[in-house]
Amino acid sequence: MASAGRVLLFLLSIPLSPSFVSPASSQHEHPLDPLTPAEFSLIRRAVMRSYGASIENVTFQYVGLDEPDKPLIYSWMSNQADKIPPRRRAAVVLRFHGQTHELTVDLSNHRPSIVSKEVYHGHGFPMLTLEEQTAATDLPRTHDQFIRSIEKRGLDMSSIVCSCYSVGWYGEQSSRRVVKVLAYYTNGTVNFYMRPIEGIVMVVDLDLMKIVKYHDRFTTTMPTAEDTEYRLEKQKPPFGPHLKGAAIVQPHGPGFEIKGHTISWANWKFHLGFDVRVGPIISLASIYDLEKGKHRQVLYRAYVSEVFVPYMDPTEEWYYKTYFDCGEFGFGLSAVSLQPGADCPDNAVFMDGFYAGQDGTPVKISNVTCVFEKYAGNIMWRHTETGIPDETIREVRSDVSLVVRSVSTVGNYDYILDWEFKPSGAIKFEVGLTGLLEIKAVNYTHASQIKEDEYGTMVGENTIATHHDHFLTYHLDLDVDGGPNSFIKTSLITKAVANSSVPRKSYWTVSSKTARTESEAQLHLGLEPCDLVVVNPNKQTKVGNNVGYRLIPGPIASPILFRDDYPQIRAAFTNNNLWVTPYNKSEKWAGGRYVDQSRGDDTLAVWTKRNRKIENEDIVLWYTLGFHHVPYQEDFPIMPTLSGGFELRPSNFFDRNPVLKTKSPKPVIPSCKP
Repeated sequence: MASAGRVLLFLLSIPLSPSFVSPASSQHEHPLDPLTPAEFSLIRRAVMRSYGASIENVTFQYVGLDEPDKPLIYSWMSNQADKIPPRRRAAVVLRFHGQTHELTVDLSNHRPSIVSKEVYHGHGFPMLTLEEQTAATDLPRTHDQFIRSIEKRGLDMSSIVCSCYSVGWYGEQSSRRVVKVLAYYTNGTVNFYMRPIEGIVMVVDLDLMKIVKYHDRFTTTMPTAEDTEYRLEKQKPPFGPHLKGAAIVQPHGPGFEIKGHTISWANWKFHLGFDVRVGPIISLASIYDLEKGKHRQVLYRAYVSEVFVPYMDPTEEWYYKTYFDCGEFGFGLSAVSLQPGADCPDNAVFMDGFYAGQDGTPVKISNVTCVFEKYAGNIMWRHTETGIPDETIREVRSDVSLVVRSVSTVGNYDYILDWEFKPSGAIKFEVGLTGLLEIKAVNYTHASQIKEDEYGTMVGENTIATHHDHFLTYHLDLDVDGGPNSFIKTSLITKAVANSSVPRKSYWTVSSKTARTESEAQLHLGLEPCDLVVVNPNKQTKVGNNVGYRLIPGPIASPILFRDDYPQIRAAFTNNNLWVTPYNKSEKWAGGRYVDQSRGDDTLAVWTKRNRKIENEDIVLWYTLGFHHVPYQEDFPIMPTLSGGFELRPSNFFDRNPVLKTKSPKPVIPSCKP
């Protein structure tokens, strides 16, 4: 959400030398591979040639793979040995003299070229860079009014930390590219979010890089640093509860293989990419069908498209805090290096990520994703049969799964993203929320003193943790057993028993309806029981069922702001829990291309107004996972992980249980021998 923690991330990110440049074709094995450091350098050189002496005024706001069209990918996959890979291209967004420039750079030749260049004249601005956020938060230290405000409060300037916040849109006819900067106090703690300096709000123009508005409206009691530390070395006895360690031993190494960015494990094969805006991208997930003797396609492309985090304090200092963590701050840009043995188990294998810094040079995030086999003591399937005389049958299969994990720290919040592949054909998507609350300082020291709405929970003296939401919208491009596909809602309907000869009065049955157009697939879940299934209507099982995959939702949380409230206009893609659209390469980001100060005119909700045909087509699901967060004292000073998720599960995809013949892993006895 905010950016104060980004300074540390920026310092930990390692700029890579752009001196080594080679043709892009030699730098990747797969057309969906993320851009390499060499390719970022090639892109920068192409831009430098185009802009010449003006390059100093150019900032790189987004650089990512311009993925080839889906038919080209499938054509290449069908016969890789005999086909030239599709052209490598990059999508580039720059800021230049107060304008947003959109470029496409062709990387297929030894001398990359800009094949298209346009100036964007619509609403909204590109993603913020780490460098400009850092520069904005440095400005207050030399600003006379801010210095006087700090002196008035009797605070030590050397203990001040500033953080910048996106400002949203509230009906303005014109917008400057600005952020708001707030101040915090670190004296006695690194957990500065718990010590906000209330009343001071600064507006920074990012194009001019200067403070253009300054407000110091009031002062209030500063929360103390006591009990706000979360670092282990700062904790005092007693410690607990005491947890004993366990070892994961794989004497023969991991059960998966990583070749480039393609991962093979058990019966799964998929591609893992990385993007500065959305973070990890899972592509081309297919599962091996033992009975058919071949891999069958399940998922073409999946990622977190947008994260909407509105806070519920409507006061002057808070109302604008309605963040879009992907489109404004970048889930990939906010990704952090994972710590072996803590963020990921000892049997994990790590992969690095790269992005273009503000000057276009490549930056490395080490260990940005990890891949590991999960042995959690779960049961894949089991049954004990005692109904046969003089015989007891017990069959149990222990479960193992493969997890791809990343963590994005967007200001005060840490998002733990897991993609879990199971031998049964299921894919589980889970997000864990942890990190720090956003705090408002107040004069109250006890909840009994509060006589009016303070829009949050008192979690400590002078400390209110503000109510807020998290909505994560996933882009799920399923290609079930190839394509085209259809979306079916199967409702569970209660019926009366017509036969009076039995004592039962009711039962439930199913009624299925295939969505023909986008409007028929817009669903607000939780009101009635139903199954949500993507089927391939052109392929059937042996007994005649359409092969499919169903989406099993997690806990349902929907936005409860007014639909005409400005934040909700911008986040209208969360109005439904589920949307289904026809595949369109350009429709990648649910909040639109330019989310910072967007006006809601380029979102998933707008695209679907065309009400396009989705029956027996190449379709994409957009599922929103939501959390309403009422803070509690247990969330203070750092929040235990709160998790939620959903699942994609085969539904008549196989002719029978695909793990019927799976054997449990053999026990491993640790050896002390060298």
